[in-house]
Amino acid sequence: MRSDTKEIAKQKAHDWFSNKGWQLHGFQKECLSAYLNGYSGLVNAPTGSGKTYSLAIPSILNHNPKKKGIHLLWITPLRSLANEIQEAIASASNALGNHWNVDIRNGDTSTKERARQKIEVPHCLVTTPESLHLLLAQKKHDFPFKNLDAVVVDEWHELLGTKRGVQTELAISRLRHINPKLKVWGISATIGNLQQAMEVLVPNPVKRKLIRSNQKKEILIETILPDTMEEFPWAGHLGIKLLEKVLPIIEKSNTTLIFTNTRSQSELWYQYILNANPELGGLLAMHHGSLDRQIREWVEQALESGYLKAVVCTSSLDLGVDFRPVDTVIQIGSPKGVARFVQRAGRSGHAPGLPSKIYFLPTHALEMVEAAALKEAVDHNIVEERIPVVRAFDVLVQYAITLAVGDGFDSKTLFNEVTSTHAFASIDQDEWAWVMGFVVSGGPSLASYNEYKKVEIVEGVYKVLNRKIAMQHRLSIGTIEFDNSLMVAYLNGRRIGSIEEYFISRLSQGDVFFFAGKTLELIKVEGMTAFVRNGNTTKKAAVPSWNGGRMSLTSEISDLLRKQLNKPWAHGNSPEMQKLAPLFELQSQRSLLPRSNQLLIESIKSDEGHHVFIFPFEGRMIHEGMSMLLAYRWSQIHTSTISLACNDYGFELLCNKPIDIQIALQNDWFGTDNLEEDLLKCTNYSEIARRRFSNIANIAGLMFKGYTNKIQKSRHLQASASLFFQVFKDYDNQNLLYKQAFEEAMYYQLDAVRLRSALKRIKGQEIIVKNIENFTPFAFPIMVDRLREQMSNEKLNDRIRRMIQSNN
Repeated sequence: MRSDTKEIAKQKAHDWFSNKGWQLHGFQKECLSAYLNGYSGLVNAPTGSGKTYSLAIPSILNHNPKKKGIHLLWITPLRSLANEIQEAIASASNALGNHWNVDIRNGDTSTKERARQKIEVPHCLVTTPESLHLLLAQKKHDFPFKNLDAVVVDEWHELLGTKRGVQTELAISRLRHINPKLKVWGISATIGNLQQAMEVLVPNPVKRKLIRSNQKKEILIETILPDTMEEFPWAGHLGIKLLEKVLPIIEKSNTTLIFTNTRSQSELWYQYILNANPELGGLLAMHHGSLDRQIREWVEQALESGYLKAVVCTSSLDLGVDFRPVDTVIQIGSPKGVARFVQRAGRSGHAPGLPSKIYFLPTHALEMVEAAALKEAVDHNIVEERIPVVRAFDVLVQYAITLAVGDGFDSKTLFNEVTSTHAFASIDQDEWAWVMGFVVSGGPSLASYNEYKKVEIVEGVYKVLNRKIAMQHRLSIGTIEFDNSLMVAYLNGRRIGSIEEYFISRLSQGDVFFFAGKTLELIKVEGMTAFVRNGNTTKKAAVPSWNGGRMSLTSEISDLLRKQLNKPWAHGNSPEMQKLAPLFELQSQRSLLPRSNQLLIESIKSDEGHHVFIFPFEGRMIHEGMSMLLAYRWSQIHTSTISLACNDYGFELLCNKPIDIQIALQNDWFGTDNLEEDLLKCTNYSEIARRRFSNIANIAGLMFKGYTNKIQKSRHLQASASLFFQVFKDYDNQNLLYKQAFEEAMYYQLDAVRLRSALKRIKGQEIIVKNIENFTPFAFPIMVDRLREQMSNEKLNDRIRRMIQSNN
């Protein structure tokens, strides 16, 4: 673009913002100039500051109407963001005189609409990574992208660190092959490693720029504190006691989003709130990923119109949907990470200049320490990093077949494209040859079976010629984990949502359960559908549970949490720490309140056996691995039977014999030497890898989940995955998918990198061992977590009451 044309474009942008009554922010001016000068890059700015317009406006102004096809491709991780983005870009293009046709292409787009888009190619297409790969699986897929000017990846921090991010990298590498002059921009609100995030999305040698806003979004944080403080806390117990403090917040706000960490928790809190205030009936709604799309869309529309007073939701409403009536957010329980907390806070006051108001409701007394840590993180702009995924061969296999379903590919050309990405920069020719061999023959162990010979080589071009294989592959594109769910529907067929198969399998005909804010009675299960009717509200209802519901503290929160314990808690500190004064006082009397340079180990004997409690404050996931490691290392010194329990603050080793902690320390109990080898021995590593392999096999196309009207049951898919795992173990242990399962088990499931870091930190700390006479406030909740796995809620409550009485 010539310099005079650029100046005209900049003036048009200024005029457009002025006509809206807005002023161009510094980062928007910088984006405008960088875009018009041919740069790619990453934009980082607070929620509600106008990031969408910072890239949409220059793209509209840079449009050459003589060039046909898609001009701007906008990738978003969530379908729910698409409508808002479509409206914003269409409105801006109309006001600037370009009158763009802005279309949406995702899983909700009808067959008729997709057919129309082929003929009437839009100027701007808003899509998801999965739908973009579906476009690449079409014949002549390069046609609509030949004149593509730019790709914008919205909410890049949500994709980075996932296999969907790898999908995005691969798709962009293909689009760059089609148009080498393509500009690629990312948008991110909350991420710690911004420079790396940009380098992953925009690899060298592309001209790139990181643009950061100097605006700081004001976030007002208030912890909902209990009137009295119990000295023996346990998870979940405190939250419901604070319900009476939640109702006035809802009442005085226009609209409130109430975030929970799990879908089970959202179902419970919806019921709690409605039972406490029946007048909210019709004004209170629920939103989570297992509800039917029509229900979720109704909630989103009702939020936008200001009709609803409150919505209980999960991460399904985390991302950038702009609901202006929302002026308050309540977070139920610790979000376990700064970025997630800030993202949720940003759902309120979602407009430039407006503060975001968020209340933190602890469900556990020690979560008040996390509240104080979160406040400090927000004040000092501390946010987690997202570690990019590399060498995901399951995604690469799927991608190669995707291109083969379309126009096919040349192996050498595709290798150059793929290795230009961050995800696959390290793969060599031998590994590439394995990928090519696998898509053509299924590898050595599957070469005898025709269904795994998916790709054929025709005059040097790799193509899928079998129509059935092509159709099944298109239906399987994506990296989202196994969906082992049943549809929940009324007898008339009206859908309510989906629920995990294992939960329904525990119910009998006539049992009632909470779901979608309703009390439902199970009538029958046919195929993959659970048929229900409205149930008797007087009967005790089960609460559905979903796998993956337990999150773990991030390393940033863990570090801040430890530092909070350094501060004086009785006077002059945060209200959260002052409220915890009685608990800290008791902890100090019975044991020690550890400082950040100390590791506390408590030892006590009870009727159950010999307890050792260790408090690294590293989060549940790290504590699970560390507790298994220490139990294994002690068993190498003395034969014993040890059971384990953990929470985010520490873990328990319960042994049938005394554990001599000094001898264990002398034998390098917390050492990092041979860490990976010891982890292999102390965990059921092969079983962890087998479970990881289920998703890898699914992504790589080894199993077909079924057609829309005939979905395979999850147990059949799991059985198939286990069979493949065993075959590769016995006959093809150099299979890259098999090896990937073990790498994922070590570095994602066991998080060996962070565990090593935690052990190194502990080695540099003062280790203090306290032989205690009574259980401490820190130890008590870990014991409760162990008991929760063994008994029903009623029995658990009785047991906890007896424990508190005997412990006083």
